[in-house]
Amino acid sequence: MKLLSGLLAATLLPVALAAQTPKPKPNVAPGSVVGTVVPVGYTSIERLWPGRAPGAIGDAFDDIPILYTYPAAGPGLHAAVIVLPGGGYNHLVTEKESAVEARWLNAHGMSAYILFYRLAPRYMYPAAMLDGQRAVRFVRAHAAQWNVKPDAIGVWGFSAGGHLSGYLATADPHAPVSLHPQDTPEIAVQRNEVMMIDDIDALSARPDFAILSYARLSLDPAIPGTFGMKSITGDNAPQSLVDAIDPVKHVTKDTSPSFIYSTEHDLTVNPLNASAFFNALLAVGVPAELHIFELGPHGTGMGQNLPQKELAIWPTLLAHWLQLHGWMDDPVTP
Repeated sequence: MKLLSGLLAATLLPVALAAQTPKPKPNVAPGSVVGTVVPVGYTSIERLWPGRAPGAIGDAFDDIPILYTYPAAGPGLHAAVIVLPGGGYNHLVTEKESAVEARWLNAHGMSAYILFYRLAPRYMYPAAMLDGQRAVRFVRAHAAQWNVKPDAIGVWGFSAGGHLSGYLATADPHAPVSLHPQDTPEIAVQRNEVMMIDDIDALSARPDFAILSYARLSLDPAIPGTFGMKSITGDNAPQSLVDAIDPVKHVTKDTSPSFIYSTEHDLTVNPLNASAFFNALLAVGVPAELHIFELGPHGTGMGQNLPQKELAIWPTLLAHWLQLHGWMDDPVTP
């Protein structure tokens, strides 16, 4: 009897321990402190730098900017989009704001690359900007190998990822990102803060087009709910730093053609961000298309399965815009 009791106790002990141990979240990247979820459906993972990224403070998952690849099927060259998920620069909305879009792009004959950029508070400005520029250069450098058109590489960002996309669309594609925003590019080079690590860094970081979904595109405090970008600048940032990452302030005739989507009832990123950026593009003759829907909260993704049924049409509008410019080849059916 004692032997049987002992056997039962030994059998039930692991069950009891398992019940007390919280189960890990599915698909969470190993070693990610912030619990970043790995996207679904990718083909491979590409590390952006051969060694540590500029300014990296460790070698954990959260220290390594990477691309999850979704190559388009079929022969010939394809346009490509680097997708930048949102999350306030302190986490990444992986499925709704990157993986869904990557699979949609694949279904429409375009290659997609999801960028996992470095996050605050571990990494502040300019880490995410460096990662974004390197991602554009990295895809451009591998265009021949990956069957990508080198002059048809765009970015698609959501919320904070939309801010990063707006930054990439307006930043000098060859100037280094300085830790001191008051510096001229020449002084930044003298400081030797951002070095040319390899030939990839010599390529242009300008996206050929930008898709901006409920993106923070203006840091003007006159826009309701806009208080700079404290998540990556910290509190009490000097105005020179705020201005350095304000996309509207850097629009020129060379800014990437843009498709801009927002909703009137977005209480997180006021739609005046979208109209301000559109007006700036219009003033200098950059091709742009703007859609601000009446209903819909912040974070509507691609608009499917929402109470606001009219939002479901916006991916079709995007597809037509991409076709208009020759970046998407296949016809779209409702």
